[in-house]
Amino acid sequence: MKDFLYSFREKPSRATIFTVLSLLALGTYSSFAQEDAGPTVADAIFTANNIWMLVATFLVFIMHLGFASIETGLTRAKNTTNILFKNVSIIAIGILTYAIVGFNLMYPGDFSLGQFFGFAGFGIASPEGAAGLIAYADGGYTYWTDFIFQAMFAATAATIVSGAVAERMKLSSFLVFSTIFVAIVYTIAGSWKWGGGWLDAMGFYDFAGSTLVHSVGGWGALIGAIILGPRLGKYTKSGGLRPIPGHSLPLAAAGMFLLWFGWYGFNGGSVLSADPELISLVFVTTSLAAAAGIIGAMVLSWIVFKKPDLSMILNGSLAGLVGITAGADVMTPMSSVIIGLIAGFLVVASVIFFDKYAKVDDPVGAISVHLVCGIWGTLAVGIFAADFNFMTQLIGVFAYGVFTVVCALILFLVIKVIMGIRVSEEEELMGLDLGEHGMMAYPDFQQIAEAGGSTMTMPSYEDE
Repeated sequence: MKDFLYSFREKPSRATIFTVLSLLALGTYSSFAQEDAGPTVADAIFTANNIWMLVATFLVFIMHLGFASIETGLTRAKNTTNILFKNVSIIAIGILTYAIVGFNLMYPGDFSLGQFFGFAGFGIASPEGAAGLIAYADGGYTYWTDFIFQAMFAATAATIVSGAVAERMKLSSFLVFSTIFVAIVYTIAGSWKWGGGWLDAMGFYDFAGSTLVHSVGGWGALIGAIILGPRLGKYTKSGGLRPIPGHSLPLAAAGMFLLWFGWYGFNGGSVLSADPELISLVFVTTSLAAAAGIIGAMVLSWIVFKKPDLSMILNGSLAGLVGITAGADVMTPMSSVIIGLIAGFLVVASVIFFDKYAKVDDPVGAISVHLVCGIWGTLAVGIFAADFNFMTQLIGVFAYGVFTVVCALILFLVIKVIMGIRVSEEEELMGLDLGEHGMMAYPDFQQIAEAGGSTMTMPSYEDE
């Protein structure tokens, strides 16, 4: 012991540091031991699992900064405050509604009415006593850890919708939609698989949410964008396309890297343990798919546009990440490369289709990234993973699509009738920062406008 302590007088070795950290970890939950003999191996495993799940929770949380950054960067400066306000509000709405009703809708346990719906009651409450806390999830992690990890997922679906309806939807209407969508629609849909519902019984597989999170949000985004219609000036009177570039590609690029970083928690945490082999595999498949998505988007966009497009490769990385999310734990590295590469091709083709042919205005490409590539990733499980059936995956995709489209359509139409969903033409031209908030993210722009400049207005969009 004397020699061990003496080692800290000099620069401690890695082995020494590891020994100390291991001893601290072993002692953390010694109070839970049922005998006075001290901590057991099971206590250490429990602690490791719980700590990794909390680290993954932090990583998923930082994804919301990524979503805020990429949405802000790919839209115009005059709407920055509005977009940031929405993204800050969404995380608050997601956590609170998940605590009030969402967690017990998604995981109803014995309170399920068949395999389609269940509700274990309002609020969250710890199992009785320390023994109940340790026994939760077969001793894997605590009840509280499970709740907070899943709560971070909940707000993501509404964040996806935010990007597709950006720059023209009323803030109040968006917040009402997000509250109901996250609290009820997302959670009931999630219970069908993650809560042990009918799709789980059928054998449908979605490891971390290509469909349950991304496609559900993507369907909501598609319906919202269709009902709202395109932004002013997006299309000419003859139907020609006018690109509306975002104001900060550096901010969008930072958002992409934050999302990729957070995805290690999104997918890695979905292992639901600190299993070193499985987490390592998930990190590898996640990384390879994201990298392949960039290459796929780069190649196709360069061929189509004759120039390399940064916004396309940013979405290409996200496309690969969404695509691998359904099967990150069951794919080989080479399969993940193929999935990511195809996702990169798909996102470029999809953006072109929705922009040019379907005339669905999606400022950040959220529908293409999350819906199209979410569907692809879910079906890819049935193609590349031998233990899963393609038709079962297809049934799951179809079921989630029908349910989410119907719910989103009802929500948007009811809100449109009661509150209205689109800002006035004047507010849209001025920018939602001033129209909705009376403040701007970039004060210099306001000074130019007050001096008689044209920064806050848009030109006349007449056919040439």
